[in-house]
Amino acid sequence: MGRLTEAIKHLLIINILFFVATTIYGDQMYQWFSLWFPKNENFGFWQVVSHMFMHGGFMHIAFNMYALWAFGTPLERMWGRNKFLFFYFSAGLGAALIHTGVNYYYFNEGIDAIVNSGISKSQIIDIVSEGKYSPDWYNLASKSTIDNFLSAYNTPAVGASGAIYGVLVAFGMSYPNSELFIIFLPIPIKAKFFIPVLIAMDLFSGVTGVSIFGQGIAHFAHIGGALFGFIMMWYWKKNQFNKNRWD
Repeated sequence: MGRLTEAIKHLLIINILFFVATTIYGDQMYQWFSLWFPKNENFGFWQVVSHMFMHGGFMHIAFNMYALWAFGTPLERMWGRNKFLFFYFSAGLGAALIHTGVNYYYFNEGIDAIVNSGISKSQIIDIVSEGKYSPDWYNLASKSTIDNFLSAYNTPAVGASGAIYGVLVAFGMSYPNSELFIIFLPIPIKAKFFIPVLIAMDLFSGVTGVSIFGQGIAHFAHIGGALFGFIMMWYWKKNQFNKNRWD
């Protein structure tokens, strides 16, 4: 890919600095900068951006930063720095929006099921805000409903993955015949085939709860980033806006 482009370089630096700070300050960083559910007392409006620079471990940041460099570099060269940054953060915000919207659905579904037992909403929120729950709740709704409710409230989202899924979509639409070499497959796969399959796997995991990639993954954030990336690329190409650079 050659030397680092300006936007990619600065995004890498900021992500690495956040990761180093997280290894030093730990829970305090997650409390301040992860994306919490809006009804959680840890939520702050800045988290819709700051969560894009937080990561849950070395492999998490390593994979995300590699993808940012590999797929983002050709896009920045084509679009220019400012346009790439606009696209990147728009996809990340879209990921946060979809992720939070799905969490609102899970939260309200769980609340409605528990309220039917005679407990008020404020009492339920007081209980879960202390990291607690009642085993009796599992008698009021399916296990997945209660699990999703508790996770929506108590589990923050971290990572650049949502924004990077938007970048993946843009790369696939811009360079559809580029051949990608995947670690676990010995043959190259064209971007126009690999990227849709990757998104479909996330959608399957998000809808069914059967995680293909492992636990603790915000599948709907990935889908949100991909969706917003697709919408922007579709609109730009339709209006020939994609040909303009923002340096």
